[in-house]
Parts: sequence; structure tokens; C-alpha cells
Amino acid sequence: MTETKATVDPATWSCPAPLRDHPVIVMGHGGGGALSAELTRHLFTPAYGNETLAGLGDSAVLPVDGSRLAFSTDSYVVRPLFFPGGSIGDLAVNGTVNDLAMSGARAAFLSCAFILEEGVGLPVVGRVADAIGAAAAAAGVTVVTGDTKVVEAGHGDGVYLNTSGIGFVPDGVDIRPQRAAPGDVLIVSGPIGMHGIAIMSVREGLEFGVEVVSDTAPLGGLVEAMLAVTHDLHVLRDPTRGGLGTALNEIAAASGTGVVLTERDIPVPDAVANACGFLGLDPLYVANEGRLVAFVPRTDADAVLAAMRAHPRGAGSAVIGECVAEHPGMVVARTGLGGTRVVDLPLGEQLPRIC
Repeated sequence: MTETKATVDPATWSCPAPLRDHPVIVMGHGGGGALSAELTRHLFTPAYGNETLAGLGDSAVLPVDGSRLAFSTDSYVVRPLFFPGGSIGDLAVNGTVNDLAMSGARAAFLSCAFILEEGVGLPVVGRVADAIGAAAAAAGVTVVTGDTKVVEAGHGDGVYLNTSGIGFVPDGVDIRPQRAAPGDVLIVSGPIGMHGIAIMSVREGLEFGVEVVSDTAPLGGLVEAMLAVTHDLHVLRDPTRGGLGTALNEIAAASGTGVVLTERDIPVPDAVANACGFLGLDPLYVANEGRLVAFVPRTDADAVLAAMRAHPRGAGSAVIGECVAEHPGMVVARTGLGGTRVVDLPLGEQLPRIC
């Protein structure tokens, strides 16, 4: 009997983590981590080539007739469309409003485009539209234009949304990741990880003993309360895809400073901590949709923290670390045991299709 040797074709191999030199788009490119950063830095930025885009903020700040406008756009492909605490409609409004707020802008106008899959029920579309209207009213913005497209059945996932927003930046406000400086105090506006775990619980049918509700919420009012204390806020960022760990890495890289976290001071709800422990996830990389992290000069930190805690969206605010001159571009965390670990930029995302 002749033994036939199997032919091994490396092209058919698969890897649970996307390769950095992958020749096609993989899910990790949409996760907000290292792959997303590389796609932006090596493909989109060179193609568009301008100084405003190179700032890579949550929104672009543009001078217009003596005023400054903030402009942002985002797309939403979350699955499922409805989850504890919100829906794709809430995310579409709050996400864009919050991106504008992270430059200090007060959001004013939104656009909203629907990409609908053939066969999706009109009651579902109506429910999403109602959620958009309610969220816009709560955030104090107006949806002034939009678009609708339909794709063939099997070529979408029910409903995708795109929203763009315009807001106005007050005089004297200069908030951007490049302004982080040694001595800045890091403040997070509340417990982290709730949105990601809420999505995972309904998507995978998991139960953690208590319902985890998404934190999706507009943050414009909270930012206004902070600016009422001082206009000299250095950095604001809402840690959505990739979570708090990814946001801090992006800020450290943009500013050339180091970040030191005190791990036990980071507010992680018990349900989130338990779920992450069960699933092998790190809460620092779980998405949020109603939280911000602020880099505040030390002289103003106590007053800003008090103002945040006095606002409904910041009642759970906590100081979680500081910005340092050492290890520029790197984020580290002091553990409860007295050690230190590196909080690196993730390759992709722990859970895709989160927003």
C-alpha cells in the first residue's frame, strides 16, 4: 500500500488574531486598536493628506468666519439592534454628540443616514427612528438632514446608521490629545465596561446574575459643567471601541507622554468584573458609550472632579492616575499587589460590532 503525503497549503491556514500584514480587511481593522490605527495612518491619512485630519481627534475643529466649528462623523453597525439600556438609534446620536463634546463643542445639528437591508420590518425601522428622535431631544440637538439606501437581502444586517454632527467650540477652549502634559491628573466619569458587557450578554445569551445595562448617554452637559470650572482642560476622550486602555494609549502616543494608572482606583462594577473574569477579558479594553476620561492640570483637578460628581452623568467620577514624563508613549498600571503592568494597545477588539 502506497502512502500518499498530504500537501500542506499555508494559504489555507487561519489564525485567531489577524495578521499585521494581512492583504485584506479583517474584523480587527474596525476594532479601534492597532490594526485600525495602521489602516488610518498608512492608507487613509496619506490619501486625504491635510493637517486637520492629521490631528486624529474625535472631531475636527475648523475655523469659520471668526468662529470655530467642530465636525464629526461615525457609522453604527452594532448587533443586536436593541440591547439593555439602549439601541442602535441611541448610539448613533450619543456617539456623535460625544465626539463633538470631546473637543469642548456644544453639539447643534446632526445628519442621519439609514442603510437598510431588504426584508427588515418597518416596525423595526420605526422603532430605531423613534429612538433617534428621543435621543436627539435629550441631547439638545436637531437632526436636519439625512439619507436612505436599501441593499439586497443577505447583504446587510437589518439596519446600519451613519450620523454626522456640527457643534460650536467656545472661545479659549483648546482640547486635543497633543495637549496632555506631565503632571496632569486623569479623571474617568464613571464605572467602565458596561456597554460592552451589555451587548455581549444579549448577543451570546449569557447571564451574570444581574442585568448589565449599557451606559449610552450624551456627555455634552457634563463637559459644559467641567468647562464652567476651567477652560484649560487638556484632553477629553470617550473610550468607546477598544475601551479605556486603547483611548489612553492613543493619547500617550499623540502627546509623547507617559500614563500611570492606579488599577484599584478604576471603577469597575462587580458585574463587569465578574463577566470579564469568566470570559477572560480585561475591563480596560471593554467598550463604553457614556463615559469620558479627562486630562486635567493638577491645580484644577479637585474643582473639576467636584463639578463632575455634581452632574448626573459624572456622579461616579474618580481619579485613576496621572500623566508623567517617564516612558513616553506608554501606559502602565500599578496593580493592587504593588507591581506594574504595561497596558498596551490591543491588536483588534475583544468584541466586534460593538457600536
